[in-house]
Amino acid sequence: MDPLGTVKLALLQMNSGQDPQQNLERCLALVERAAKQGGRIIALPELFRLPYFWRSVDYAHFDLGEPIPGPTTEALSKAAAALQVVVAAPIFERRAAGVFHNSTAVIDADGGLLGVYRQMHISIEPHCKGGFYFSPGDLGFKSFQTRYARIGVLIGWDQWYPEAARIAALAGAQILLSPSAQWHPSGAGEPDSRRLYAAWETMNRSHAIANNVFLGAVNRAGREDSSGTLQDAPVFWGRSFIADPAGKMRAQGTAEGEEIVMAECDLGEVDVWRTHWPFMRDRRLDAYANITRHSIEPDRPLRK
Repeated sequence: MDPLGTVKLALLQMNSGQDPQQNLERCLALVERAAKQGGRIIALPELFRLPYFWRSVDYAHFDLGEPIPGPTTEALSKAAAALQVVVAAPIFERRAAGVFHNSTAVIDADGGLLGVYRQMHISIEPHCKGGFYFSPGDLGFKSFQTRYARIGVLIGWDQWYPEAARIAALAGAQILLSPSAQWHPSGAGEPDSRRLYAAWETMNRSHAIANNVFLGAVNRAGREDSSGTLQDAPVFWGRSFIADPAGKMRAQGTAEGEEIVMAECDLGEVDVWRTHWPFMRDRRLDAYANITRHSIEPDRPLRK
């Protein structure tokens, strides 16, 4: 395929229940539907096959992990090959005894596993116990050359870091995928949910602008089934969207519904915007050494 051709990106905004097999079967049906509508790169939400288990601490949840390749990649690889689509599949990866990652497997249109991205930034906060379950990624920020485009992946907490998006773009990504599980916290003192999803949307669109790439932010949607081990199930705010290299919304989902969010991505626009807004060209590499520090001491005033 022409590296500057047009490809239709499809985001599967899902509601994940307590049964992993049912979630996978529903996902496979959505993948087929998206392919029939012209989708060629299909992105799934963060850990789509599982309930939002990393909200609480429970050793039993480690049993939900699986290897890559494993059952989920096997099922999706068959679907990808049959439908000639690329699939970005977030998986709770069991790498070894006691070592788990929040990962995304990238499957090419021939069903082959191109590689894995492991979440680099791990959140530990009152409503997210990711640090209990996930080891930090060790593969770095990368991109994957698929049949239709070169893509990069950010997962969950990664999406708040400009450095993550920039390095994936420098690695050649034309499309950044940002699978997440964003929901409305209800605890006392929590920020207003409208502020939260506005910040989430703004941050992701800023990655598209600053790096002149297409970005697909794919989220869960609706209230999660609370019949299992989780009480007071969270409500995910949906609103999955696709932004172009100038940050313009090309498509956006609703706040609650399970749906397919799709848009055409003309990869030639990446080159056009990088020519007219040459942010990548004008970077001052000689001045960025301090970016690897946690803080920078202020200059002392000059004294006579």
